[in-house]
Amino acid sequence: MGGDLEVSALAINVTIAQALRWADSRCGEAFTLATLNVRLLPDGHLAVKAYGRPGAGGRGAYVSFPVPDKPELAALVSDAASRAGALWAAHHGLG
Repeated sequence: MGGDLEVSALAINVTIAQALRWADSRCGEAFTLATLNVRLLPDGHLAVKAYGRPGAGGRGAYVSFPVPDKPELAALVSDAASRAGALWAAHHGLG
C-alpha cells in the first residue's frame, strides 16, 4: 500500500487562547472567534479558517471567518500543525 494510498483530508481543530481571540461580524451580528480549523493541502501548505459563535450568546450558528494576518496567529497555526503531526506519527493503532 504505502505510496499508493490516497489520503483525501487532514484537518485539526485548535482552540484559540483567550488572549488571541477576536471579534468579527456577519450580517450585523458580532461573533467571537474561538476555534481554528487547520487543513493540510495536497501541496503541503496549510489553510485555516476561524470559527465562532454569536458574541451575544445563544445557540446561533457556528460561522467561519478568515484569520487575520498576525504573527501570533500564524505561530499558533504552525505550532498546532507540528503538534498534530507528532501526535499522528506516534499513534498506537486502533484501540
